[in-house]
Amino acid sequence: MNVTMLLDMAVEGFGDRVVVGHHEDGLTAAGLRDRAAAGAAAIRAADADAVIYLDVNGPAFPVALFAAARAGVPLVPVNYRLGREQLDSLLANHPKALGIAAPEQADALERAGIPARTPAEWLESTAGGAAFDGDAQDDEGAAVVIYTSGTTSEPKGVLLRHHNLVSYVLGSVEFAGAEAEEAALVSVPPYHIAAVANVLTNLYAGRRTVVLERFTPQQWLETVRDQGITNAMVVPTMLARIVEAGQGTPLPGLRSLAYGGAPMPAPVIERALRNWPDVGFVNAYGLTETSSTIAVLGPEDHRTALASDDPAVRARLGSVGRVLPAVEVQVRGPDGEPAAPGETGFICVRGEQVSAEYAGAGRLTDEQGWFDTRDQGHMDEDGYLFVGGRVDDTIIRGAENIAPAEIEDVLLRHPSVLDAVVVGVPDDEWGQRIEAAVVIRPGSDVEGEELRDFVRGTLRGSKTPDRVACWEELPRTPTGKLIRRHVVSRLAADSRVS
Repeated sequence: MNVTMLLDMAVEGFGDRVVVGHHEDGLTAAGLRDRAAAGAAAIRAADADAVIYLDVNGPAFPVALFAAARAGVPLVPVNYRLGREQLDSLLANHPKALGIAAPEQADALERAGIPARTPAEWLESTAGGAAFDGDAQDDEGAAVVIYTSGTTSEPKGVLLRHHNLVSYVLGSVEFAGAEAEEAALVSVPPYHIAAVANVLTNLYAGRRTVVLERFTPQQWLETVRDQGITNAMVVPTMLARIVEAGQGTPLPGLRSLAYGGAPMPAPVIERALRNWPDVGFVNAYGLTETSSTIAVLGPEDHRTALASDDPAVRARLGSVGRVLPAVEVQVRGPDGEPAAPGETGFICVRGEQVSAEYAGAGRLTDEQGWFDTRDQGHMDEDGYLFVGGRVDDTIIRGAENIAPAEIEDVLLRHPSVLDAVVVGVPDDEWGQRIEAAVVIRPGSDVEGEELRDFVRGTLRGSKTPDRVACWEELPRTPTGKLIRRHVVSRLAADSRVS
């Protein structure tokens, strides 16, 4: 099963439908396949063994994805925000690649000895170029190599094979299930698994994909309105800014708004649900290693939880929903055995869409094929999955394990707090002490001690941060993930200075 099969099916089913870009000048499914064939010819002529994509998202990205698949090599979307040293180290892994890069990134590819063209040159070269008519497709080969965000360690290359991605699409999307006028807005960069998944799932469904190259909440709201967007996907930090900017702004055409990639603060989703009650909100939980989504909290789950007076039902608004039929999930205790409902353990997953494979390290699964996500969580009696955060994020203060998310949620309920992170900072007496950094709403004069009192009023004293620092912004990746190691190092340095 090669991902080009999905494109071939789209051409057979709705070849003249615009599936990429704006309706007036976008690419049809047939046009996308023609460009992919021309791009594959260029890749084969260059004798490349991979395609590096080093730019923001845009129409060149899906052409590169399917061209690489047709040529039998992986696409490697690279984080264009990496520093020089980290970028050079990553590119050194792909010395025989063909590069597609923004003009300002050309020097990085030149240092790596990788021939490159800009996205505009790539699109021009694939418009009516000679098509590759060979058969280099490798159904079992790597379709995409995505480097992890490096929020807790150095980035690792995750290998997603064709059968992983195709299995995910076939198990989660109905072919040609979208109406002709439907359009999806994608606001994540191309090196995020959600960008790859959205190209494939929206194409397979027959839905036009529009990309917001650089996110601002106002531009997002305007694009939803001007492009007739019916479906959209954002990360939690984006939704928080959209809610802030869009208070009272109607979104009459928007039917579905999915979010994921990082924990969603309860106050943010509650405000969003009240702002836009007619929009179907979807929480999608997955990892790069699982080819995207493995669990979903659907629109009715959101509405039911918000309206319920039952604490157990209300709590589901903080869950990631139920597991998709195509995968299996177990929460395992410290002994490796399945945990009882409500018992916290490690979230493990298996299924055809699960890669769990890293460049140079092979597959990291046990003998039964289970992959340990290293996320902690639990399931309730009705099968709703709750994710408690990475095991690496847990604060161990004395002999007590403390989940940062619980404290962060309280801080975010304070009306003056826009963003918050809680971490463990090394401490000689306790092993770790609890410290927090927050971003304060403009015009507010709240101070750290007041926020400590606010937390103490909700949680017991042992979970109250020893210090709350007020910063202008928190270090996050473009997809909204907190870079906790940067928070820890800065807070630790501030403590030494003070």
